[in-house]
Amino acid sequence: MRLFSYKGFSMVIMLRDEHCPPHAHVDAGSWSARFKFCFWHNSVELWDVVPHSNRPPVAVLEGLRHALGQPAHLRRARAIWWGELHTVCLDHQIWDWQASEVVVIKRIANTTWMIGSACYEPETNKTLLALIGAPEGVEIQL
Repeated sequence: MRLFSYKGFSMVIMLRDEHCPPHAHVDAGSWSARFKFCFWHNSVELWDVVPHSNRPPVAVLEGLRHALGQPAHLRRARAIWWGELHTVCLDHQIWDWQASEVVVIKRIANTTWMIGSACYEPETNKTLLALIGAPEGVEIQL
């Protein structure tokens, strides 16, 4: 599903056989790129470009990344991903309550909880986390 166009390149969310992490695609013919986004912060990052030998100028990739990071585009990307794939790709990851972030750690601390389930509310642009064993969940306003 098309998200937007930037300098003649279309950014899309693929809906068939898609997988985590949440990401959007750009297919320019001689190269294609994927950009990761998430449901717990508003940053967007370049995931990969193939083939690497046909990589476009950095300015093009940065422009695409910045365009996806625009609030309206990011909100639409999340709404499409959630609406079609029904996941925010956070289940069974670790949430650090003190740092307010998903963490990759080797040991569990007293500020970390496993995410049992997560959902996105497109109408309010919020992600809700249910934490296993925690007295309450987490509401993330994006």
